Amino acid sequence: MRIRRRNKLLVESPASATGDIAFNLIVFFLVCASVQPEGGKEQNIPGSETVEQQNEQENLEVRIKRTVLLYNGDPIQPETLRPALTNKFSAARTPEEKLVVVSYDNDAPWSRYVEVSEIIDTAGGTVVLQTEEEKEVDIPAE
Repeated sequence: MRIRRRNKLLVESPASATGDIAFNLIVFFLVCASVQPEGGKEQNIPGSETVEQQNEQENLEVRIKRTVLLYNGDPIQPETLRPALTNKFSAARTPEEKLVVVSYDNDAPWSRYVEVSEIIDTAGGTVVLQTEEEKEVDIPAE
């Protein structure tokens, strides 16, 4: 005689495993989502409206090249830049007079930019980045 088997098609997972899985998922997402404090140097950069108003006055300009640092077009050492800026800022009456336009060549080292921006900051100035230079080209009439 044949014994009939019962077919059990539904297999349930044990209910005690769901708590363990949920706990492991919570721990996984907490570890992955941990927030690292942002490092770096805090810097306040003025908006473009301030720069456009300032174009009427003579702006201080620092140009960072690969091998040389230019202050208003003249070569200068980083050690003498801070006293020059401090003297200039001591006569300034408004914050707009303490803006320094910084332009940066692509081949210049990044550490030089960080050094110059720190010098400007400690002297009491505000860094204004120059991203593009506008040029007017006169085309002669034929």
